[in-house]
Amino acid sequence: MLRSCPYCGRIHDTREVCGQKLAHQRQRYRCSNPEARTEEQRFRSSQAWRRKSEEIRERDRYVCQACIRNLNGTRRRLEYENISVHHAVPLHVDYSRRLDNDNLITLCSVHHELAERGELSLEVVQGVIAEQEEKISPLAML
Repeated sequence: MLRSCPYCGRIHDTREVCGQKLAHQRQRYRCSNPEARTEEQRFRSSQAWRRKSEEIRERDRYVCQACIRNLNGTRRRLEYENISVHHAVPLHVDYSRRLDNDNLITLCSVHHELAERGELSLEVVQGVIAEQEEKISPLAML
């Protein structure tokens, strides 16, 4: 019987094994095998990262900090959907800064992608982070 393959999109006989399926299964095994996971992958699934990520989201009030400042790529001023926490200095560059508040910012998916590609410069991102940290530090002294 012919069917559309969910792995490659082509039409195959159901008895035929798609090469894309085999590659997909190898990738799944590699991700589920703890010895094959990288230090970065283990960190991203850690309790420490989940706690820090939630802390940064609260600090930034669950809003994209680039959108609220109307930076390049802004669609809505108060973007609160598809929010994630971005490392200004990536983990593979400086793993020791993985939990530093002054290296983390809440971004929507559009701005996160722009920051990853370098279209939202590191200096701009670090400036926004510094502004957020300044807003919080006087409150911490109370």
